[in-house]
Amino acid sequence: MLQLGIVGLPNVGKSTLFNALTSAKAEAANYPFCTVDPNVGMVEVPDARLAKLAEIVQPKRTLPAAVQFVDIAGLVKGASQGEGLGNKFLQNIRETDAIVHVIRCFADDDVTHVMGSPDPARDKETIELELALSDLSVVEKRLDKVKRAAKANDKDALAEMPALEAAYAALSEGMPLLRAGLSAEHLHSLAGLQLLTAKPVLYAANVTDAELAGDEGPYLTALRAAVAATGEHAEIVAFSAKIEAELSELPPEERSEFLASLGIETAGLDRLIHGGYHLLGLQTYFTAGEQEVRAWTIHRGDTAPKAAAVIHTDFEKGFIRAETVAYKDFITHGGWKNAREKGVVRSEGKEYVVQDGDVLLFRFNV
Repeated sequence: MLQLGIVGLPNVGKSTLFNALTSAKAEAANYPFCTVDPNVGMVEVPDARLAKLAEIVQPKRTLPAAVQFVDIAGLVKGASQGEGLGNKFLQNIRETDAIVHVIRCFADDDVTHVMGSPDPARDKETIELELALSDLSVVEKRLDKVKRAAKANDKDALAEMPALEAAYAALSEGMPLLRAGLSAEHLHSLAGLQLLTAKPVLYAANVTDAELAGDEGPYLTALRAAVAATGEHAEIVAFSAKIEAELSELPPEERSEFLASLGIETAGLDRLIHGGYHLLGLQTYFTAGEQEVRAWTIHRGDTAPKAAAVIHTDFEKGFIRAETVAYKDFITHGGWKNAREKGVVRSEGKEYVVQDGDVLLFRFNV
């Protein structure tokens, strides 16, 4: 399951976005630090293919893939030194797969900005620095411990120390680890520390309603320029916290009409989740039987046994083969029976690389 941690300055729309995404109704107010404890919410991954599969199979239940969002208190400049609420709550998002950095990209005198006025480049840099300083504290503690062990010629410590020293040097300069030029080997060595600046970043730009449906404004343009200037591999998704909040109050059947009336094709939620999938190289496959039709999340390039392990590790251990049919063929021929008769169901082995939309039936023996 994809896990995304939401960060940002106070009053940029983090909790409003979280409420809209999860309908969890986390407190959202026009003053800093209204979110102290982490809010955790589950969101279904929108995928129109799932309903079409269920329509054919008529299962007892239909289960979409899910994304977990974790929303924490707003960070401020100096959080690492205890400003605002400090940065201890960053621990709550260390286990996430990626960071959603919410940045305010509109001016409004009625909505307080903790640093006076919106400046996407400055706000981006402020949060980056605080994340880097939080990581620096983690690396520093680990490095002290490893250095002591290395003096006793501990082989594991000696092997780990170069990566820690490289990370310490980068973080001391406020440089996020993903842009620090560390080797893949060093990043792999650091993985157990769950460092925040080693995680991919998805920027959620909170814009005005009009901007979302029309031309891009100066603040969003400034954010794109700031991201481009660093050369980082990141997704930028524009959304309107106000629109998402209104959408969350509507019944599902009225949401498309509401968006269309505003000249918007898709909800921010859909674009945010798909942005996360693209950023992390994720895709979906399906299982379709009488008991359930279900969507499963895997990485692009995963083989059939790896895909099977998402259901249960026993499926991978005892993997024999995967009966495989492309989504379009499954729909065209109306299910497993006709698809087999038409010869579009394949028997794939351990080396098969699962494709997005594959409908799979695993054969295994444990």
